[in-house]
Amino acid sequence: MKNQSAIWGIAATAWFLTFACPTPVVATVSDEDFNALKKLVTEYGQKIDQLERTNALDEQQIQQLQQQLGHTETVATNAAQKVETLSQIQPTYPLPNPTAGATHNFMVVGDAEVQFGKTAGQHSAFALADFAPIFLFRANDNVLFEAGFDTTLQNAGGPPGTGGGANTSFSMSFGQLDYLLNDYVTVIAGDMLLPLGTYNERGAGWLNKIPDAPLLDDQIIPGSGIGAQLRGSLPVGGDGQMLTYSVYGANGPGSVTGSGSAFQTPGDPTSGQNLDLGGNVGILGDGTQQNLHGNPSGGGRIGWFYPWKLHHDIELGVSGQSGEWDDAGNHLWSALVFDAAVHLGQFIEIKGEYANTWYGTDDAGTIHPHGVWVQAGYKLAGLNLNVPLVNDVELVGRYDRLNDGLGTKTDRYTAGFVYYINNTLWFEGDYEYMSSRGPAALPPNGFILQLSYGF
Repeated sequence: MKNQSAIWGIAATAWFLTFACPTPVVATVSDEDFNALKKLVTEYGQKIDQLERTNALDEQQIQQLQQQLGHTETVATNAAQKVETLSQIQPTYPLPNPTAGATHNFMVVGDAEVQFGKTAGQHSAFALADFAPIFLFRANDNVLFEAGFDTTLQNAGGPPGTGGGANTSFSMSFGQLDYLLNDYVTVIAGDMLLPLGTYNERGAGWLNKIPDAPLLDDQIIPGSGIGAQLRGSLPVGGDGQMLTYSVYGANGPGSVTGSGSAFQTPGDPTSGQNLDLGGNVGILGDGTQQNLHGNPSGGGRIGWFYPWKLHHDIELGVSGQSGEWDDAGNHLWSALVFDAAVHLGQFIEIKGEYANTWYGTDDAGTIHPHGVWVQAGYKLAGLNLNVPLVNDVELVGRYDRLNDGLGTKTDRYTAGFVYYINNTLWFEGDYEYMSSRGPAALPPNGFILQLSYGF
């Protein structure tokens, strides 16, 4: 518009000088003056043309820059969404610095807990102090080692009112060597966390939002076993779906007395069950035997993970194990476990497991321990309330049922909370109501408060 106004102004001036002025003025304009005015108009026209071409070029460059900026923003947004999705699918392992020393590839993580609680019929007290470090070492891009230990200080026991001092227990929860064969296969050997369900690998200790473990994971499923394993995952399509798998061989459960009887003293339930889920770990004290029975157990898990949008996903899995458990190798111990987990946004989580196990005995036939647990959590931040402390609280609840196959049946109802002091320091509390019947019946109710720190 400014360029057009300048042109019209110059033209009007020329018209006025040529036609609008009286005749005497025209007579005073010489050819030299007219040519000078004509040259001036021509120069102005050339400058205006040049300005128009420059403006057109600037507009074109601006459009190109805007297109490039839009493309960059799209790429950045897509990358952020992919990173967020992948963070929900699989854990991220730090890559080693090829120029760093060995100490840069070594780290200690883990958790520590302090519990205060009361069980019906007993005094309230600080129940235990637990420290569970996990040592991680990466030798290179393909070789990793991890080991977890559990150190617990608690009362030594004895009849109520007699004291009895205190003791500190120390045990290795797991210790395994991992070799990353390729993107889809990892070879594992050692004292492995067994993939029977998902609680042992993903929910134990500080990661558990309820201070104590589900009944079935604590009593009828082994947590670890010495052996070797192949595991990995395969992508399905391009929307984040994955199939996870594991196949392993392990020593499997053993017998406390070496016999295949149901109880340590045949026919006496008070002597304790003879099946030992975690005691078959290798050479005996006298060095004469490497395994409590002739053949190891075999097992595995297959799972399906599907994220349909950000913070919304479901995982389903089925796992199992079978093998000899008595020294003579006359009886098998077997397990079949179904697990599921659902996330409905950032604030709602539901998960659970069902386990059915069975094993043969010399004196009680086939015993069928089985159980189920379902746990849900809701973070109050989803309410969008502007109330102090509320956004840092998650409400949790769990239902357990366990039949130990030896005459004791238990239903447990748990309601509690987690207060997130920060991402790694949690204050947890729950109240438990128990309905338990049988020779190994549990107390009817109690509460637990726990301070947990993950590092």
